[in-house]
Amino acid sequence: MSLASSQANPFRTAVFTGTFDPISLGHLDVIRRGRLLFEHLVVGIGVHPSKTSLFSIEERVALAKKVVAPFPNVSVEAFGDLTVQYVRRIGARVILRGLRTLTDMEYEFGMTLTNQKLDPEIETVFLMADGQFSHVSSSLIRQVANFGGPESLRPFVPEAIIEPILAKVRLNLSAEPYVDYDKRGATETHPPL
Repeated sequence: MSLASSQANPFRTAVFTGTFDPISLGHLDVIRRGRLLFEHLVVGIGVHPSKTSLFSIEERVALAKKVVAPFPNVSVEAFGDLTVQYVRRIGARVILRGLRTLTDMEYEFGMTLTNQKLDPEIETVFLMADGQFSHVSSSLIRQVANFGGPESLRPFVPEAIIEPILAKVRLNLSAEPYVDYDKRGATETHPPL
């Protein structure tokens, strides 16, 4: 379904925004449920200025598109402006957010008040995370990827992105200098792959 067909009623299109770095089973749970509530769900992948990304914005969009491919009313786009500006620009009026913990609630409450101040016509709808995903975060996924393998990642991310995550982690590890301390002093090399 194209966004143009849902512009007659912008409240039938929701935008689920985040960095999705990487997209997790918790994100996918919100997407699955959100797509049933709205005619069109846009997964808006943004840049968070205080976060260091594992994947580039282009890689995150490609991975998310792969994961949501089975859902005909879900699309994926990158954006670089404020969420409310992006939502208004694409003709939607609803922001969909997932809540995992009380800490999320505090953060989302502040963001919702800010968004209402910036654009009072845009509403925010919250979906509680499924309990099995309430502890999953990007930093947890990265840590599991660094020290575990494919089996360790399966409970947290869609199958289609396990190998890309592991490949990216291996690439990042190989780029980090390795300090070899021996009797002659410290030398910096790159670890074997």
